[in-house]
Amino acid sequence: MAPTKKSASKSAAKKAPAKKAAAKKAAPAKKAVAKKAPAKKAAATKKAAPAKKSARTPNAAFMKPMTPSAALAGVVGSTPIPRSEITKRVWAYIKKHNLQDATNRRQINADDKLKPVFGGKKSVTMFEMTKLVNQHLS
Repeated sequence: MAPTKKSASKSAAKKAPAKKAAAKKAAPAKKAVAKKAPAKKAAATKKAAPAKKSARTPNAAFMKPMTPSAALAGVVGSTPIPRSEITKRVWAYIKKHNLQDATNRRQINADDKLKPVFGGKKSVTMFEMTKLVNQHLS
């Protein structure tokens, strides 16, 4: 009978660690569930935040009508208009006359009307263009 008791105790010893391992695996699962709940609350607060923002008001300096110089008036017209509208009209002129460089789209090639605006330069970048156009406004 002694051999059967030993075999029974050996099988019980083998089963006991399996139960502990199962208990350890279950505990992290509970923690993972606890971590998911705060994430849902954070998502809900992010959705509510943009609804509280007020509408943006345009800056008065951008809306002030500016008078273009004679050189710039050939492109955008001679009536006083805001800087934002002048920029839109210059870009419309550039796109209408296909003045963007084919390989480098940031480069603007001047035609006869834009050369005086660009200070006599044959080609300028779009960032230089803004600076040069603003020099022709008063």
